[in-house]
Amino acid sequence: MRQITVAGVRRRASRYRSIVAPRRRLHRLLGLPAPYALPGESGSPADFGAWLDRIGGRAVAGYPEHWNVTGILDLETPSKVAAVVHCYFPELLPEIVDHLRSIPVPFDLLVTNATGAHLEVDTSTVERVRSVRVFDVPNHGRDILPMVFLVNSKALDPYDLVVKVHTKKSEWRQEHELGGSGEQWRAALLGELLGSQEQICAILERFAREPHLGILTAAGSVLGPEMWGDNQTVARTLLRRLEMPLVESDLRFASGSMYWVRGFVLQGLRSLNLSAADFEEEAGQVNATTAHALERIIGVLAGEAGLDVEEVGADRPQTPVEGHWRRFDDGETPVRARVVPFYLPQFHPVAENDQWWGKGFTEWNNVAGGRPVFHGHHQPKLPRDLGFYDLRLDSVRREQAALAQAHGIEGFMYYYYWFAGRRLLEKPIDDHLASDLDFPFCIMWANENWTRRWDGRSTDVLIGQDYEHVPAELFIDDVLPFLRDPRYLRVDGKCVLSIYRPGQIPDFPAVVRAWRARAAQEGIELHLVSVDVAQGFDALDVTTAEAGLDGLMGFPPHNHLWSWLPHEGLGIDPRFKGNTLSYDKLVRDAERKLNAGTPDGSFPATMVTFDNTARRQWAGDVWLGSNPYTFRRWLATAVRSVIDRPRDERIVFVNAWNEWAEGAVLEPSDRFGATYLLAVRDVLHS
Repeated sequence: MRQITVAGVRRRASRYRSIVAPRRRLHRLLGLPAPYALPGESGSPADFGAWLDRIGGRAVAGYPEHWNVTGILDLETPSKVAAVVHCYFPELLPEIVDHLRSIPVPFDLLVTNATGAHLEVDTSTVERVRSVRVFDVPNHGRDILPMVFLVNSKALDPYDLVVKVHTKKSEWRQEHELGGSGEQWRAALLGELLGSQEQICAILERFAREPHLGILTAAGSVLGPEMWGDNQTVARTLLRRLEMPLVESDLRFASGSMYWVRGFVLQGLRSLNLSAADFEEEAGQVNATTAHALERIIGVLAGEAGLDVEEVGADRPQTPVEGHWRRFDDGETPVRARVVPFYLPQFHPVAENDQWWGKGFTEWNNVAGGRPVFHGHHQPKLPRDLGFYDLRLDSVRREQAALAQAHGIEGFMYYYYWFAGRRLLEKPIDDHLASDLDFPFCIMWANENWTRRWDGRSTDVLIGQDYEHVPAELFIDDVLPFLRDPRYLRVDGKCVLSIYRPGQIPDFPAVVRAWRARAAQEGIELHLVSVDVAQGFDALDVTTAEAGLDGLMGFPPHNHLWSWLPHEGLGIDPRFKGNTLSYDKLVRDAERKLNAGTPDGSFPATMVTFDNTARRQWAGDVWLGSNPYTFRRWLATAVRSVIDRPRDERIVFVNAWNEWAEGAVLEPSDRFGATYLLAVRDVLHS
């Protein structure tokens, strides 16, 4: 039985506008806040300034911290699918549990309990439920804040797919003449999302076959800009935390807050650093609260991630059910491409750094010393799960490899420092080679000068290249032990080897020929690529073919769009003389190029962000607008650009795994948690 139709929703939207819009205009003419809106920067608990004051530059836990000691967050073998059920009306819970019986794959049940009493969940008739956990939460923030608690606690991190429902009465609907009772609305939502095993198989089939699908809700439940309902002010201040502008016309969201959703869409909310303090106390509000704004923002963020918000069977042919839905069962999930982040081996003391910067210096000194250069700037950027590690420890490399593999990452490309026969920071890759760690790796020869300005240029050089006295041809002998290793990253059996600044090497084509000949003597074939850099960074002055290379590899922001942003209006410290640039415009331009195709033999790359103020403080470059959702969209576009190749050749590089002093970090951080890694996993599993 379906009581709600698209036409009905549109009629209710028109009715809603006719009531609210005139009042809104009148209040604006009088200079007063609209009756269904909070005044944003002057009153919302989610206000950006108030949020900054609360967190004091530190990330918040954002969930009931006693969960850490109760064991409720411990789950050894999670499923790929989770059902998240919020319960405020316990008498409605059996109806929801009865619907969950139709889920045809193993799933975990997470119930947030706001009843104020002990809650028993009888799942004895639910065949495929693997675990049931009940999280006691305050009656605060409707069903949204309890879901945020789950996100912040990492309880949702394991899941590729989530179905989110709640015990819904919505008695206010009839009072506001929006059509249909809350009971009818709830029945329609549950009936279309969990009505039968056949329906759920069709839903899972769509998620398995449509990488662009982000949220799927009941027919007639996807609403647009006409239903902002004066939530724009709160939405705008929330998105400011991600340095994202609000484009009101982009709104598509699942009304009723019940839907199937790709796990990352919810997991990424961790990057908002939300807590209970961001949500109003419960007072029966029906609009214009943080919960209502976030309900809408979830749709906006899905779109930013390159994912669609759609309806079950609405105005489209039914997807044939051909068994693809079984990928959400216990079998292995195929990984769509080979993602390889760049790896900085700078996090351990060496004699040279002791001499140049002081005893015990590592990159962590720069990282911890970062200071904000504008209002709300995230500095210092600090590690979370792995802490301030020391790469002399074998345990650290194993933790890094396990973390990377858990999110679908293929291996690391180590920056390799070789200066006329002298190696620096070689211990991490040497130890990797000597270990039994089953994790692929490859090398980029970072053949630039080391300078006090950390820019690789020719001034104030600490140690430089010297091709005249030690020919570049000799480099290949230095790396042969790595190339021989079976773990070395290969394409069609050829070892992937990259050169950062080929244009500074005299007669580079002859060097390439010498490398290939020497490797061939060892029975090794090379897939040689040059980093795609600008002429100012010693790019090739001939084509890759003329140089004897197999292609280029991306290394953003090199040779990507630099779109400068004015300092005005950002609250920038007057001491800052560096550059502020647009991450959003860089990404859009990169996607345009990727959609035009990536040449065979070349590999695209994406960038988490770039912010080197930790190294250069008042003279750095800062890309504004980077966030896990935009990054996910860019990575998905990069993967699509190579998806038609044989799997071996579907390589996408990422800047970077651990460039902490440049902000280019996939590793979990205090500010973003593991959201960037979860974005990678989602793209690779979609």
